[in-house]
Amino acid sequence: MLGIELASAAFLPAAFVAMLAGLLSFLSPCVLPIVPPYLAYMTGVGLNGLKTGERSAVLPALFFVMGLSTVFLVMGFAASAFGRAFLQYQEVLARIAGVTVIVMGLHFLHVFRIPILDQEARIDAGQQGGGALGAYVLGLAFAFGWTPCIGPQLGMILSLAATGGELSRGTALLAVYALGLGIPFLLAALFIRRAIGLMNRIKPYLKTIERAMGALLVVVGVMLLTGAFSSFAYWLLETFPALALLG
Repeated sequence: MLGIELASAAFLPAAFVAMLAGLLSFLSPCVLPIVPPYLAYMTGVGLNGLKTGERSAVLPALFFVMGLSTVFLVMGFAASAFGRAFLQYQEVLARIAGVTVIVMGLHFLHVFRIPILDQEARIDAGQQGGGALGAYVLGLAFAFGWTPCIGPQLGMILSLAATGGELSRGTALLAVYALGLGIPFLLAALFIRRAIGLMNRIKPYLKTIERAMGALLVVVGVMLLTGAFSSFAYWLLETFPALALLG
């Protein structure tokens, strides 16, 4: 019973981290700049047509988010199943995951650079659009072959899912990450003209956002390495006993 209550309490900080990681993934230097081209590609119009509202990008954006969410949910279930299968090695897995996440965080903080994480994946946003089904397939492809900027964040959330030991909570954690990444994408499609202007104003701060992501990765890595998530969960249960009802 205590294990269930502890897992319930531990999910809350992990879910907050997942949501924040999703948002920072959207704002990362190799994702934010390609959002308008992706929307233009999926709607079958150029950027000018997108700005003038020649065709709505909301429906394609929704199917795109559904596509990447599908892959993330499957990944979350697989990571949770892996962690559950090797439950007796949870402490070792957590330490390995912690070290890996810290290394990726130090890359984002420019302490050192990992060449493969400096690559960018872009598409040529031509005039052809694939419709709703094409947008869904594009979402699947984006999630399977995510840009290096998303890989470390996603790896961090998968690590949290694998060390949780619960299939439902691990899958839910990836759902929260998908929301953090997908909701800004949908808002950008809904308010495309304002979104493009806002993105242009954010661009000068992309390096700062990248360092913020690095700091988050390091903090989470240290928490995985030291078992601080469990300690924090105990504190939450002692401070807010009602959290036990979530189990």
